[in-house]
Amino acid sequence: MDLPYLLEACDVIFIALPHGHSMPLVRKASGHGVKIIDLGADFRLADYRVYEQWYKVEHEARELLEEAVYGLPELYRANIKDAWLIANPGCYPTSAILALAPLLDKKLIDPGTVIIDSKSGVSGAGRGLSLGSHFSEVNENFKAYNIAGHRHTPEIEQELGKILGGEIRVSFTPHLLPVTRGILSTVYANLNSPVEQNELLRVYSEFYQGEPFVRVMPRGILPQIKWVAGTNHCDLGLVTDPRTGRVIVVSAIDNVVKGASGQAVQNMNLLFGLPEDTALTGPGLYP
Repeated sequence: MDLPYLLEACDVIFIALPHGHSMPLVRKASGHGVKIIDLGADFRLADYRVYEQWYKVEHEARELLEEAVYGLPELYRANIKDAWLIANPGCYPTSAILALAPLLDKKLIDPGTVIIDSKSGVSGAGRGLSLGSHFSEVNENFKAYNIAGHRHTPEIEQELGKILGGEIRVSFTPHLLPVTRGILSTVYANLNSPVEQNELLRVYSEFYQGEPFVRVMPRGILPQIKWVAGTNHCDLGLVTDPRTGRVIVVSAIDNVVKGASGQAVQNMNLLFGLPEDTALTGPGLYP
């Protein structure tokens, strides 16, 4: 790769490399006036010690962490517009954070009771060969993996903590679905006090009012991954359970669009003052 040429010829560079490989490239790009959107994990975590703990790699560009902006437009649109280095969020965190943000913003739930149960299509495992992603292993199968140890956990906690204004710990369990694309997250939390379902739907609708890619489902309708396949949308639905005092939120995204490349394009549009939905308005892949 001819990085000096790219730095001169490009307005923006997208980096889509495994963790640990973006740091030297971003360090070399610093100060050249080019925008960087990193789809990897190297600049998502603000504390390098947390990164090193979870990713088992030394962070080689600690001085740039303060300059990186977490690229979730629904929460950080204004910051993204003024940034040069965007840390594109992970797929599971995108699904979980958007599901929980309104509840934490309004202090409606007990933050110590959050459970995130997520299911992802096989494309979330990447294109590398592994036994677990072979057709015969995935087909007609469904399994949990990395329980209590998935690397997206600190990213979820970091961003939810910012919304809450304090520390939060969540139980996050990912699962592998025998489908190509899509993430469905079911999130559980105890309500601080009884709240009617219609009132919670109003809270969500107001929180995401005007958002081009977040759709709050009406009462009685819950998201499905087929509805968002191939799109940059995040669909949200919820149910309250008066018997247990819990709220259950369901979110659906396409893990390779809103969970990766589509969100990166959305961030690019913000960086350059383009309409936010430029190149992202295609309909879903249905059936």
